[in-house]
Amino acid sequence: MESEITLQIILIKPTPEVVFGLQKGTGNYETVQKQSYTSQNLSFQFTVKVKGDKQKDAEPKFSGSFVQGPSGDKFVYIDIGIYAGQTNTKWARRLKIPLYGITWNQVDKINSNPKFILECHVPGTGKDGGPNCATVKPFDGWQLKQL
Repeated sequence: MESEITLQIILIKPTPEVVFGLQKGTGNYETVQKQSYTSQNLSFQFTVKVKGDKQKDAEPKFSGSFVQGPSGDKFVYIDIGIYAGQTNTKWARRLKIPLYGITWNQVDKINSNPKFILECHVPGTGKDGGPNCATVKPFDGWQLKQL
């Protein structure tokens, strides 16, 4: 069975004056939904394809133009600063948002009601005061949200 679900990343208080964007593709990628922090958290909404057999696979398998990584370790990148196409910054980072922990029950709920999405909240600023980067830690996971 294959379906599509909507995910939303909320970047909490990211570093000001830095561009953040969602990475689409690999290698010669494109950065979409570019945004900078003003007084609101940043929000990135996109769809992923869900594959697999819930009778055989413990967790759903994900693919699509925003999904990165090897099987069993899928994630989404937020491009930051230079990686997002910004030229007037010293920041060149990526933030890795894992797709693990999404359950078949969550996927079924979304597929049965299009008003549901999965959302995660991620700190936008790292311990060094610059944009948060590398794999998000701690990661509180993906939660169902009704629109």
